[in-house]
Formats: sequence, C-alpha cells, structure tokens
Amino acid sequence: MSGAGKKIADVAFKASRTIDWDGMAKVLVTDEARREFSNLRRAFDEVNTQLQTKFSQEPEPIDWDYYRKGIGAGIVDKYKEAYDSIEIPKYVDKVTPEYKPKFDALLVELKEAEAKSLQESERLEKEIADVQEISKKLSTMTADEYFEKHPELKKKFDDEIRNDNWGY
Repeated sequence: MSGAGKKIADVAFKASRTIDWDGMAKVLVTDEARREFSNLRRAFDEVNTQLQTKFSQEPEPIDWDYYRKGIGAGIVDKYKEAYDSIEIPKYVDKVTPEYKPKFDALLVELKEAEAKSLQESERLEKEIADVQEISKKLSTMTADEYFEKHPELKKKFDDEIRNDNWGY
C-alpha cells in the first residue's frame, strides 16, 4: 500500500473509533435531523469501509513473463523499464501541522462553552422547577409565603411603602 493511502485509511479507522455516534444521535430532535444523521453515518461507514479495503492493500505485482509470451519481449521490456523508473512521491502532510494548533484551540474553547452551557442549563432547569412549583401553589399561596421565597421583592415593596411610592 502506498504511504498516503495507508495514512488515510489509518486516520479514517481511528476517527471511526472516536466518534460518539450514539451520543450525537441522542441530541437530535426532529425526524428530518435523524434521517440526515443516519445518511451521514451510512456515508461515513461506506467511505471508511472502502478506505479500509480498497486502499489498505498492496497492488498485485505485474506478471511480466505472461505479457512477454503474449505480446513480445521487446515492447514488454520497454514498458517494464518505464514502469520501474516511475517514482511515486511520498505524501508529506503540510496541512495538519498548520491547522492542528487551531483545532486544539477550538477544542479548548468548545469544552469551555460546553461547561458554561451545562451551568446555564442547570440554572434554567432550577428556575423552571421553581416556576412550576409556584404555579401549582399560586392559587393558595399567601403573600408571606411568596415573600419567604423572594426576600428581595419583599424588601422592594417595603421600601416603596415606607417612601410612600405607590407606582402611579
């Protein structure tokens, strides 16, 4: 196998092991998103399979004697000489070193954004639970019970009453 083909196949194989397909699938909300995700996964698996099979194998060696018998030794020897003189350049990856630091920085930024998002999500879930609790008790709740949960509002109302500021 050529160096570039093997490297591509190795990268694809490693990528397929590190992708959390189930985790990503859990995040999807709509049926259309699930269909598109399924298509993406299928396409990825097809390309990965093709890379693993097609490009991971060395080509079969040419049977020059077979062609010498059928075509003639002179022309086959010229083709063999030309074939042997071909040098396939090795793939030198110049892109990955350039973008790897940027990608790593984006991963760090992503982790920070994820942590902030989780904190905000927890805060919002707590707020939703509070609102749901209040909405259940609202018809039977007294002002004193409400002000126990929200002392800042009690202080605000007390200040308005004390300062004779009735809002009109």
